[in-house]
This record gives sequence, C-alpha cells and structure tokens, in this order.
Amino acid sequence: MKLAGKVALVTGGGTGIGRAISLLFAREGAAVAVNYSKSEAEASETASRVQESGGRSLLVRTDVSSDSQVRQMMERVQGELGAVDILINNAGFTRFINFADLEKLTEDIWDSLFAVNLKGTYFCCRAVAPLMQAQGGGRIVNIASVAGITGQGSCIAYCASKAGVISLTKSLARALGPDILVNAVAPALTETRWLDGIARAPEMRENFRKASALNRMGTAEDVAEVTLSMATDWSFVTGQIVVVDGGRML
Repeated sequence: MKLAGKVALVTGGGTGIGRAISLLFAREGAAVAVNYSKSEAEASETASRVQESGGRSLLVRTDVSSDSQVRQMMERVQGELGAVDILINNAGFTRFINFADLEKLTEDIWDSLFAVNLKGTYFCCRAVAPLMQAQGGGRIVNIASVAGITGQGSCIAYCASKAGVISLTKSLARALGPDILVNAVAPALTETRWLDGIARAPEMRENFRKASALNRMGTAEDVAEVTLSMATDWSFVTGQIVVVDGGRML
C-alpha cells in the first residue's frame, strides 16, 4: 500500500487514463478526488469503484480552465479528504484537424485547447502548491503527450499545448523544489474509449503496433503504472518527462 493515508486529486479522473490512475491509486491506499467537467456518469462510476476497492472518494465537478473553480475545488478536497499530497493533471481534450488546413484551426479552437490543456494544468499546480508546502511537500504529475515532443498528433494546437505542458513541468520543478517534485508522463496513442470513437482507429492501431518495439499499443493501465512510480518511488527525480510509447519513437 504505497499510498496509504495519502490524498490524490486526479483531474479528468472519470474516464480513460484518468480512471486507470484513480483506480490504481485507490488500490494502493489513497483517498482519491475524481475531477470531471462533462462526463458525470463515468466519473460517478469511477468514484464508486474507488470506494469498492476500499478507498475514500470525492466526486468534484470543475472546469480546470477557470481559476476560481480550481481554487474552490482545492478547498473542497482539503475540507473533505484532507490536504492534497498528489496532484495528477490529466484533464485535456483535442480536435482532429489536418495540419495542412491552417485556416480550419481557428482562434476559438486554439483558445479552448490551451485553456484546458495548458492553462488548466497551471491553475491546478498554482492552487495546490501552498497546500503541499504547508504540509512539507508533495508530488505533481502532469499528463503530457508524445505529440508535444514530435509535433505529430491530432492537430497543431494540441501538439503545441502539450509542448507547453512539458515546458511548464520543467519550470515548475525549479519553482517548487525542493519540497514539491514535478514530473510528466508523455503517452503515445493509448487504448481508451476516446480512440474507439475515431473512424480510422483500426488503421491507427495497426500502424502503431507495427512501429512499436513491443509490438502492441499501450493501455491506460500502462500509463497509470508509470504515474504511480512518479508519485511514490522517485525521490531524486524532478522536471523530467517520461515517454510511455512501447518504443514507438525509436
């Protein structure tokens, strides 16, 4: 039970990678605050499964792109579960836009992607920092993407937002050390419900499998395992980005 007595907040914790992290952390003894914005039914199911595994849970609806809502979320989590020991910034979304179609990538799309993926990550880090500092430290893990490294992904704005998360991770590691460790996980294409909704999913899966050194796609649980290690085991690692892609980028 690596997280016995700890409190973890997982943004976007109701589905996909966020759900896998929430459930794994609960099995390791953490009380888990499951944040969501729109997927209420799925988030409620995740919170219920946390409780079924013996952990405490809290369901928190918050738009992470709103600073005031994020601060209220932190106050609620602290009031009902205790001060946050671990923050997982997983909330995010994207749009599929051909890179060559520059005009289709509108200002509204840029703003909405950056508001959640990058600004929301910063708002959550800023709001949790004093709570962690008051109790002597904590761990922050940001869920980035290989798109932020390679510049390849669903759209140019998504790649840029995740590159921003990577840069933010390094800057905050400097700003919040030595008490708070800040690292990031950069998954590649991962088996989630989100992928099932894409028409080209079978082709994408096969192309990824062929290019992967491990001959398979990653799962949400694969990402959760790395996130758990960052949140528990690594005491002399901060500002680092760990790629979780089965050797795809090789």
